[in-house]
Amino acid sequence: MLLLLVLQILFWLAIFLVFHSYVLFPKILEILGRKKKQNQYIWDLTDGDLPEVDILMAVYNEEKVIEQKIISLFETNYPLEKIHVYIGSDASTDQTDAIVKSMMLKFPQIKLIRYNRTGKSGIINQLYKESGSDIIVLTDANVFFEIDTIYHLTKHYKNKQIGLIGGNIVNPDFKKTGISFQEKKYLERENRIKYLEGISMGAMIGAFGGCYSIRRELYVEIPPKCLVDDFFIAMQVLRKGKKTINELSAICTEDVSNKISEEFRRKVRISAGNFQNLFTFLDLLLPFRFGIAFCFVSHKVIRWITPFLLIGLFILNLLLLPLGYKIYMLTLAGQICAMLGVLVDRLFKKIGLHSRLLRFITHFYTMNFALLVGFVNYSRGVKTTTWKPTERNQ
Repeated sequence: MLLLLVLQILFWLAIFLVFHSYVLFPKILEILGRKKKQNQYIWDLTDGDLPEVDILMAVYNEEKVIEQKIISLFETNYPLEKIHVYIGSDASTDQTDAIVKSMMLKFPQIKLIRYNRTGKSGIINQLYKESGSDIIVLTDANVFFEIDTIYHLTKHYKNKQIGLIGGNIVNPDFKKTGISFQEKKYLERENRIKYLEGISMGAMIGAFGGCYSIRRELYVEIPPKCLVDDFFIAMQVLRKGKKTINELSAICTEDVSNKISEEFRRKVRISAGNFQNLFTFLDLLLPFRFGIAFCFVSHKVIRWITPFLLIGLFILNLLLLPLGYKIYMLTLAGQICAMLGVLVDRLFKKIGLHSRLLRFITHFYTMNFALLVGFVNYSRGVKTTTWKPTERNQ
């Protein structure tokens, strides 16, 4: 009887953890942030003391997007004389370097440096050493800025307590045939959560790597074989006692992945890096850092272990069936139906039918399977940090 009691406690605890991370935690943030506002101590765009900004970007075979990206950086209301762009080519084999060189004729603020195949983290470290401005913006080639994005990524640094500002990446297009709609909704929700973490706790847990800024003195060199550099950099800022926030007005656009296979590959890589960072920042889970610890556990740690919770739930459910309680029959039926939903979605897709509900189920299980594979890859040891960008313009 004691064993069955323990099994029931573990079962309902697992359900609570998943429910807390995906449902309860965002609701708590909404309540905490209801009467709070974003930092109001900011620079005005007309201020003569706006800081110099260095934009760092590692690229590999980005010929499809690099020209549009560069144009978006310079079509800005931020003073052009205060913008410097450092582009590190990771031994690109297409026309990326040639396109950048042609753009340098129009925008002399650009500096292109070609590296042997190094990986994004290593290139960002090198570009940091090449740069010299107090404010650094890190961005990806397929993330396009609006006219005021750079200003909104910079304005809050008048407040000395703010160390890192995340951008608001939006995804304007999606297709019915893949997972772009589901990914779009997921990213919109993540943006909202990050914003609420910032205004309620001053602890946005990780920035979107495609667009964020940081004070130069807070940058910590990314370790070799680090797979998720944006999360590493943001957590180092929190470790140093400064605030990280998400600025929803710092809008930029990104093409959303529509192919499940492409998104799965990207998520596996990120997942391996997540477990790297989990063990790197265990000190930020200590109770005396309550705000950071609460957000870190609720937003990230529980999400990262959800695959194990789902497996545990299914096994525990089977073990609890002999009790004869109807609730355990219903929960098992619910889990089986959800998993069958993935198969039905695949069958529907083959005949040209697309159900958003079923595709959300597929998205959820696919991303959790990617976490599981990422954990296995992390356990085996990270061999390289070189990367291949997700397919552009899918």
